[in-house]
Amino acid sequence: MRAAILRWYGAPPDVGDFDEPQATDGQEVVEIVAGGLNPVDIRMASGHFYGGTPPLPSVAGREGIGRRADGSLVYFDQPVSPCGSFAERAPILSESAIPLGADIDPALAVAFGIAGLAAWLALEWRAQLQEGETVLVLGASGVVGQLAVQAAKLLGAARVIAAARSAEGLDRARSQGADEVVDISAPDEDDLADALTQAAGDPGVDVVVDPVWGAPAAAALQACAPRGRLVQLGESAGSHNTLGSATIRGRALSVLGHTNFLAPPEVKREAYQRMVRHGAAGELAVEVERVPLDDVREAWVRQTRSPHHKLVIVP
Repeated sequence: MRAAILRWYGAPPDVGDFDEPQATDGQEVVEIVAGGLNPVDIRMASGHFYGGTPPLPSVAGREGIGRRADGSLVYFDQPVSPCGSFAERAPILSESAIPLGADIDPALAVAFGIAGLAAWLALEWRAQLQEGETVLVLGASGVVGQLAVQAAKLLGAARVIAAARSAEGLDRARSQGADEVVDISAPDEDDLADALTQAAGDPGVDVVVDPVWGAPAAAALQACAPRGRLVQLGESAGSHNTLGSATIRGRALSVLGHTNFLAPPEVKREAYQRMVRHGAAGELAVEVERVPLDDVREAWVRQTRSPHHKLVIVP
Protein backbone atom coordinates (compact mmCIF):
# COMPACT_ATOMS: atom_id res chain seq x y z
CA MET A 1 0.00 0.00 0.00
CA ARG A 2 1.01 3.64 -0.42
CA ALA A 3 2.26 5.28 2.76
CA ALA A 4 4.43 8.08 4.19
CA ILE A 5 7.46 6.16 5.40
CA LEU A 6 9.85 7.39 8.09
CA ARG A 7 13.28 6.06 7.12
CA TRP A 8 15.64 8.32 9.11
CA TYR A 9 15.21 10.17 12.39
CA GLY A 10 15.09 13.93 11.99
CA ALA A 11 14.00 13.81 8.34
CA PRO A 12 10.54 14.09 6.78
CA PRO A 13 8.90 10.85 5.63
CA ASP A 14 8.75 9.98 1.96
CA VAL A 15 5.96 8.28 0.08
CA GLY A 16 6.44 4.72 -1.07
CA ASP A 17 5.13 1.19 -0.82
CA PHE A 18 4.75 -0.38 2.62
CA ASP A 19 3.59 -3.84 3.65
CA GLU A 20 -0.14 -4.36 3.86
CA PRO A 21 -1.27 -4.17 7.52
CA GLN A 22 -2.48 -7.30 9.25
CA ALA A 23 -4.75 -7.41 12.30
CA THR A 24 -4.29 -9.79 15.23
CA ASP A 25 -6.46 -10.35 18.30
CA GLY A 26 -8.07 -7.14 19.53
CA GLN A 27 -7.15 -5.28 16.36
CA GLU A 28 -8.81 -4.35 13.09
CA VAL A 29 -7.64 -2.79 9.82
CA VAL A 30 -9.39 0.44 8.85
CA GLU A 31 -9.37 2.39 5.61
CA ILE A 32 -7.85 5.82 6.30
CA VAL A 33 -10.12 8.75 5.47
CA ALA A 34 -8.05 11.51 7.12
CA GLY A 35 -4.79 11.65 9.05
CA GLY A 36 -4.01 14.57 11.35
CA LEU A 37 -0.53 16.11 11.17
CA ASN A 38 0.65 17.45 14.54
CA PRO A 39 3.83 18.83 16.13
CA VAL A 40 4.05 15.57 18.12
CA ASP A 41 4.56 13.64 14.87
CA ILE A 42 7.68 15.68 14.16
CA ARG A 43 8.97 15.34 17.72
CA MET A 44 8.45 11.58 17.68
CA ALA A 45 10.25 11.34 14.32
CA SER A 46 13.23 13.23 15.73
CA GLY A 47 14.31 10.15 17.69
CA HIS A 48 14.43 12.17 20.93
CA PHE A 49 10.80 12.29 22.09
CA TYR A 50 10.06 11.69 25.78
CA GLY A 51 7.06 9.53 24.87
CA GLY A 52 9.04 7.04 22.80
CA THR A 53 10.76 6.58 19.46
CA PRO A 54 9.18 4.84 16.45
CA PRO A 55 11.06 1.99 14.76
CA LEU A 56 12.73 2.42 11.37
CA PRO A 57 11.21 2.08 8.88
CA SER A 58 7.66 2.89 9.98
CA VAL A 59 4.63 4.79 8.72
CA ALA A 60 4.24 8.32 10.09
CA GLY A 61 1.03 9.66 11.60
CA ARG A 62 -0.29 9.25 15.13
CA GLU A 63 -4.02 9.92 14.62
CA GLY A 64 -6.71 9.54 12.02
CA ILE A 65 -10.28 8.91 11.01
CA GLY A 66 -10.78 5.40 9.69
CA ARG A 67 -13.63 3.55 8.00
CA ARG A 68 -14.45 0.17 9.51
CA ALA A 69 -15.53 -2.85 7.51
CA ASP A 70 -19.18 -2.00 8.27
CA GLY A 71 -18.75 1.49 6.81
CA SER A 72 -18.84 3.41 10.11
CA LEU A 73 -16.21 6.03 10.92
CA VAL A 74 -14.01 6.04 14.02
CA TYR A 75 -11.30 8.25 15.47
CA PHE A 76 -8.08 6.52 16.52
CA ASP A 77 -4.78 7.62 18.02
CA GLN A 78 -3.18 4.23 18.58
CA PRO A 79 -2.22 2.77 15.19
CA VAL A 80 -0.33 -0.47 15.69
CA SER A 81 3.42 -0.02 15.09
CA PRO A 82 5.09 0.07 12.60
CA CYS A 83 1.97 1.41 10.86
CA GLY A 84 0.59 4.93 11.09
CA SER A 85 -2.24 7.10 9.81
CA PHE A 86 -0.46 8.59 6.77
CA ALA A 87 -1.32 5.63 4.59
CA GLU A 88 -4.18 3.99 2.76
CA ARG A 89 -4.89 1.57 5.61
CA ALA A 90 -3.77 0.99 9.20
CA PRO A 91 -4.31 -1.56 11.97
CA ILE A 92 -5.77 -0.09 15.16
CA LEU A 93 -6.70 -1.30 18.64
CA SER A 94 -10.43 -1.93 18.42
CA GLU A 95 -11.21 -1.02 22.03
CA SER A 96 -9.50 2.37 21.76
CA ALA A 97 -11.36 3.48 18.62
CA ILE A 98 -13.98 6.19 19.22
CA PRO A 99 -17.09 6.20 17.00
CA LEU A 100 -17.79 9.70 15.71
CA GLY A 101 -21.47 9.52 16.65
CA ALA A 102 -22.44 12.50 14.48
CA ASP A 103 -22.46 13.60 10.86
CA ILE A 104 -19.30 15.67 10.53
CA ASP A 105 -16.52 16.37 8.03
CA PRO A 106 -13.78 13.80 8.82
CA ALA A 107 -11.08 16.45 8.30
CA LEU A 108 -12.64 18.58 11.04
CA ALA A 109 -13.24 15.53 13.23
CA VAL A 110 -9.54 14.65 13.21
CA ALA A 111 -8.73 18.18 14.40
CA PHE A 112 -10.64 17.40 17.59
CA GLY A 113 -8.24 14.55 18.35
CA ILE A 114 -4.72 15.33 19.55
CA ALA A 115 -5.13 19.11 19.23
CA GLY A 116 -8.73 19.29 20.37
CA LEU A 117 -8.24 16.99 23.34
CA ALA A 118 -5.21 18.98 24.48
CA ALA A 119 -7.38 22.12 24.58
CA TRP A 120 -10.55 20.57 26.01
CA LEU A 121 -8.95 18.33 28.63
CA ALA A 122 -6.63 21.12 29.80
CA LEU A 123 -9.74 23.09 30.74
CA GLU A 124 -12.19 20.43 31.87
CA TRP A 125 -10.06 17.59 33.25
CA ARG A 126 -6.83 19.22 34.46
CA ALA A 127 -7.93 22.73 35.46
CA GLN A 128 -11.45 21.72 36.52
CA LEU A 129 -12.78 24.92 34.99
CA GLN A 130 -15.78 26.30 36.88
CA GLU A 131 -18.65 28.23 35.32
CA GLY A 132 -18.06 31.96 35.48
CA GLU A 133 -14.25 31.81 35.67
CA THR A 134 -11.78 33.80 33.55
CA VAL A 135 -9.58 31.91 31.10
CA LEU A 136 -6.37 33.08 29.41
CA VAL A 137 -5.27 31.18 26.30
CA LEU A 138 -1.63 31.65 25.33
CA GLY A 139 -0.67 30.82 21.75
CA ALA A 140 -4.26 31.48 20.72
CA SER A 141 -3.37 31.69 17.01
CA GLY A 142 -2.42 28.00 16.83
CA VAL A 143 -4.85 25.13 16.36
CA VAL A 144 -4.79 24.14 20.05
CA GLY A 145 -5.21 27.77 21.08
CA GLN A 146 -8.10 28.41 18.70
CA LEU A 147 -9.94 25.37 19.98
CA ALA A 148 -9.19 26.33 23.60
CA VAL A 149 -10.76 29.78 23.13
CA GLN A 150 -13.97 28.21 21.85
CA ALA A 151 -13.93 25.33 24.34
CA ALA A 152 -13.59 27.72 27.28
CA LYS A 153 -16.83 29.43 26.27
CA LEU A 154 -18.62 26.12 25.71
CA LEU A 155 -17.49 24.95 29.16
CA GLY A 156 -18.89 28.03 30.89
CA ALA A 157 -16.08 30.58 31.15
CA ALA A 158 -17.42 34.07 31.70
CA ARG A 159 -14.40 35.81 30.19
CA VAL A 160 -11.81 34.53 27.71
CA ILE A 161 -8.58 36.35 26.89
CA ALA A 162 -6.66 35.30 23.78
CA ALA A 163 -2.93 36.04 23.65
CA ALA A 164 -0.75 35.56 20.57
CA ARG A 165 1.96 37.19 18.46
CA SER A 166 -0.03 37.20 15.22
CA ALA A 167 -2.34 40.15 14.55
CA GLU A 168 -4.34 37.96 12.17
CA GLY A 169 -4.54 35.28 14.85
CA LEU A 170 -5.85 37.78 17.39
CA ASP A 171 -8.51 38.98 14.96
CA ARG A 172 -9.52 35.36 14.42
CA ALA A 173 -9.69 34.79 18.18
CA ARG A 174 -12.16 37.66 18.53
CA SER A 175 -14.36 36.09 15.88
CA GLN A 176 -14.15 32.78 17.79
CA GLY A 177 -15.48 34.33 20.99
CA ALA A 178 -12.52 35.91 22.81
CA ASP A 179 -13.59 38.86 24.98
CA GLU A 180 -10.12 40.45 25.00
CA VAL A 181 -6.93 39.95 23.01
CA VAL A 182 -3.32 40.65 23.99
CA ASP A 183 -0.24 40.84 21.76
CA ILE A 184 2.49 38.80 23.46
CA SER A 185 5.30 39.79 21.09
CA ALA A 186 6.57 42.42 23.56
CA PRO A 187 9.91 41.20 24.94
CA ASP A 188 9.52 42.69 28.43
CA GLU A 189 7.92 40.18 30.83
CA ASP A 190 6.68 42.83 33.26
CA ASP A 191 5.00 44.82 30.48
CA LEU A 192 3.31 41.65 29.25
CA ALA A 193 2.19 40.78 32.78
CA ASP A 194 0.66 44.24 33.11
CA ALA A 195 -1.17 43.87 29.78
CA LEU A 196 -2.55 40.47 30.75
CA THR A 197 -3.60 41.72 34.19
CA GLN A 198 -5.41 44.69 32.67
CA ALA A 199 -7.19 42.44 30.15
CA ALA A 200 -8.30 40.05 32.90
CA GLY A 201 -9.65 42.64 35.27
CA ASP A 202 -10.10 42.07 39.00
CA PRO A 203 -9.31 39.60 40.58
CA GLY A 204 -7.31 38.13 37.67
CA VAL A 205 -7.06 34.98 35.56
CA ASP A 206 -8.43 31.75 37.00
CA VAL A 207 -7.15 29.32 34.34
CA VAL A 208 -4.28 29.62 31.86
CA VAL A 209 -4.02 27.27 28.88
CA ASP A 210 -0.32 27.33 28.00
CA PRO A 211 1.09 25.64 24.89
CA VAL A 212 4.07 28.04 24.75
CA TRP A 213 5.90 28.20 28.15
CA GLY A 214 8.87 30.61 28.30
CA ALA A 215 8.34 34.30 29.14
CA PRO A 216 4.61 34.37 28.27
CA ALA A 217 3.87 31.69 30.87
CA ALA A 218 5.85 33.53 33.54
CA ALA A 219 3.92 36.72 32.75
CA ALA A 220 0.62 34.84 32.80
CA LEU A 221 1.29 33.58 36.32
CA GLN A 222 1.73 37.18 37.47
CA ALA A 223 -1.75 37.93 36.07
CA CYS A 224 -3.43 35.05 37.91
CA ALA A 225 -6.04 35.39 40.61
CA PRO A 226 -5.53 33.60 43.96
CA ARG A 227 -5.70 29.81 43.45
CA GLY A 228 -5.27 30.24 39.72
CA ARG A 229 -4.20 27.24 37.62
CA LEU A 230 -1.82 27.16 34.67
CA VAL A 231 -2.03 24.02 32.52
CA GLN A 232 1.23 23.44 30.63
CA LEU A 233 0.90 21.82 27.18
CA GLY A 234 3.98 22.72 25.15
CA GLU A 235 7.10 24.80 24.72
CA SER A 236 6.93 26.77 21.48
CA ALA A 237 8.30 29.88 23.25
CA GLY A 238 11.05 28.03 25.12
CA SER A 239 11.66 24.78 26.97
CA HIS A 240 12.88 26.35 30.22
CA ASN A 241 11.55 29.01 32.55
CA THR A 242 12.40 30.99 35.66
CA LEU A 243 9.42 31.50 37.93
CA GLY A 244 9.27 33.70 40.98
CA SER A 245 8.61 31.77 44.16
CA ALA A 246 6.58 34.60 45.71
CA THR A 247 4.28 34.75 42.69
CA ILE A 248 3.31 31.10 43.05
CA ARG A 249 3.18 30.66 46.80
CA GLY A 250 1.74 34.12 47.54
CA ARG A 251 -1.40 33.33 45.54
CA ALA A 252 -1.45 29.57 46.05
CA LEU A 253 -1.12 29.04 42.30
CA SER A 254 -0.93 25.63 40.62
CA VAL A 255 1.19 24.70 37.59
CA LEU A 256 -0.27 21.52 36.09
CA GLY A 257 1.34 19.48 33.35
CA HIS A 258 -0.89 17.85 30.76
CA THR A 259 -0.42 15.17 28.13
CA ASN A 260 -3.22 13.35 26.33
CA PHE A 261 -1.24 10.12 26.78
CA LEU A 262 -2.12 10.02 30.50
CA ALA A 263 -5.81 10.87 30.24
CA PRO A 264 -8.05 7.88 31.07
CA PRO A 265 -9.68 6.35 27.96
CA GLU A 266 -13.21 7.10 29.17
CA VAL A 267 -12.31 10.76 29.79
CA LYS A 268 -10.86 11.09 26.28
CA ARG A 269 -13.82 9.34 24.70
CA GLU A 270 -16.43 11.53 26.40
CA ALA A 271 -14.54 14.74 25.64
CA TYR A 272 -13.90 13.79 22.01
CA GLN A 273 -17.51 12.87 21.30
CA ARG A 274 -18.73 16.07 22.93
CA MET A 275 -16.44 18.10 20.66
CA VAL A 276 -17.72 16.22 17.63
CA ARG A 277 -21.30 17.06 18.62
CA HIS A 278 -20.39 20.74 18.99
CA GLY A 279 -18.56 20.60 15.66
CA ALA A 280 -21.53 19.01 13.89
CA ALA A 281 -23.73 21.78 15.32
CA GLY A 282 -21.37 24.50 14.04
CA GLU A 283 -20.33 25.52 17.57
CA LEU A 284 -16.66 24.44 17.41
CA ALA A 285 -14.47 24.82 14.34
CA VAL A 286 -10.97 25.35 13.04
CA GLU A 287 -9.73 25.85 9.50
CA VAL A 288 -8.55 22.61 7.91
CA GLU A 289 -6.46 22.02 4.79
CA ARG A 290 -6.52 18.66 3.04
CA VAL A 291 -3.09 17.64 1.77
CA PRO A 292 -2.69 14.71 -0.65
CA LEU A 293 -0.50 11.89 0.64
CA ASP A 294 2.02 12.53 -2.14
CA ASP A 295 2.63 16.03 -0.71
CA VAL A 296 3.34 14.89 2.85
CA ARG A 297 7.00 16.05 2.83
CA GLU A 298 5.99 19.62 1.99
CA ALA A 299 3.25 19.54 4.66
CA TRP A 300 5.76 18.19 7.20
CA VAL A 301 8.03 21.19 6.65
CA ARG A 302 5.09 23.60 6.83
CA GLN A 303 4.02 22.10 10.16
CA THR A 304 7.40 23.03 11.67
CA ARG A 305 6.55 26.66 10.88
CA SER A 306 3.21 26.67 12.75
CA PRO A 307 0.69 27.05 9.88
CA HIS A 308 -2.12 28.19 12.27
CA HIS A 309 -4.58 25.78 10.69
CA LYS A 310 -4.96 22.02 10.71
CA LEU A 311 -3.07 20.08 8.06
CA VAL A 312 -4.88 16.85 7.23
CA ILE A 313 -3.24 14.13 5.13
CA VAL A 314 -5.64 12.29 2.83
CA PRO A 315 -4.73 9.14 0.84
